[in-house]
Amino acid sequence: MANQPPRMLEGYRVLDFTQFVAGPTCTRLLGEMGAEVIKLELAPAGDRVRGDGLRSLDPKYKDSSHSTYYLQHNHSKLSFAIDLKKPGAREIVMAMIPQIDVVVENFAPHVIDRLGFSYKDVKAVNPKIIMCSISMAGQTGPLSHKAGYDFIGQAYAGVTDGIGQTDGPPALTTMAIGDVSTGVNAAMAVGFALLHRERTGEGQYLDASLLDTYFHMHEKTVPIVSLRGDKFHPTRGGSIHPDGGTTGVFHYRGDQYVQITVTPHQWPQLLRAMKMPELGTDPRFKNARGRRDNRHELARVIEDWLATFATRDDAIAAMDAERVPCAPVLTVNEAVKHPHMNERKTVRWIEDPILGKVAIPGVPVKFSAWPDRIDVHASRFGEDNERVLGDVLKMSADQIRKLYADGILVRDPTLENKSV
Repeated sequence: MANQPPRMLEGYRVLDFTQFVAGPTCTRLLGEMGAEVIKLELAPAGDRVRGDGLRSLDPKYKDSSHSTYYLQHNHSKLSFAIDLKKPGAREIVMAMIPQIDVVVENFAPHVIDRLGFSYKDVKAVNPKIIMCSISMAGQTGPLSHKAGYDFIGQAYAGVTDGIGQTDGPPALTTMAIGDVSTGVNAAMAVGFALLHRERTGEGQYLDASLLDTYFHMHEKTVPIVSLRGDKFHPTRGGSIHPDGGTTGVFHYRGDQYVQITVTPHQWPQLLRAMKMPELGTDPRFKNARGRRDNRHELARVIEDWLATFATRDDAIAAMDAERVPCAPVLTVNEAVKHPHMNERKTVRWIEDPILGKVAIPGVPVKFSAWPDRIDVHASRFGEDNERVLGDVLKMSADQIRKLYADGILVRDPTLENKSV
């Protein structure tokens, strides 16, 4: 590793006020790319996700702040834990701002202003700083006052209405799609803003929201609605896509399903795989409109065909032979074990000193100039207080001890015996 070039963002320093998922995803990606991310965690317990997920069963870590949820979203960061309500605490953080390149926060709008770290405040100290605020609906507009989470942004963006069975109510997704995607968008924007600063010397303010991210995910309906108005209403498709009967989730047997996605030009390939050329002349299915209008009848034909195979893998193989886009609908348990996911480090196995061998998601883009890291580390609450204050503000051990004594600095109970 001695000859490795610097990682892409090495040399940049990020002050991270975020918690939960959207903000931490942004700063985690910046950390993965080499930035030094200082996660500022507020007393008394830091990021609220520390209390979620699994914890170590080792009795000596019974009171530890370390959890799988925190590890996944906050590895590759330093934990700096402080009580901003104490006199002098805000001044310590503000003294760090001249050494910071990027500030990221995801409080409800204007909370960061009340803490004294608005863009106006930090820009006055560091004119070149880049600040990114992440919220449910953005910093401006009629909804900007609303606090909210992933599902709230999804509902406002017209996404939730499209999820669920055709004759049933809208359904919830079971993962933080908007949170994670907003974090990725924010990290992308920070990277672009750093490039802009390199070219112009100018910092700037970035406003990212879950609502904007979710609305950006509509791939075709927005311009149609804008032209046709209420004459057109997107409908929930359930397991079969409303645009056509050859795209959907099809039952194989028991609790096993197959995802098939066949566009009109690939219909002949599916017919060859099924060995049913007669469907090509069937009046119900011979054109794309017919397959759309009769999609439920076609789904029954496909499911009857799938059931003829001894295993689901055999059905997948028959379609693969004709290059029909298809996949088994895997559980998370199956995906974690899948050879492809593991070979590409999509599933990344790491050795955590407290939790043991554990899997977390890898970086979603592979870089030829820098390999995926498996030596990632997630800090306990306040574990890096001394390093942060020593490196950034050149504080002495005596000064740091006094901050602990005054209750300004806090840390994980399992670190209490650590000397300063």
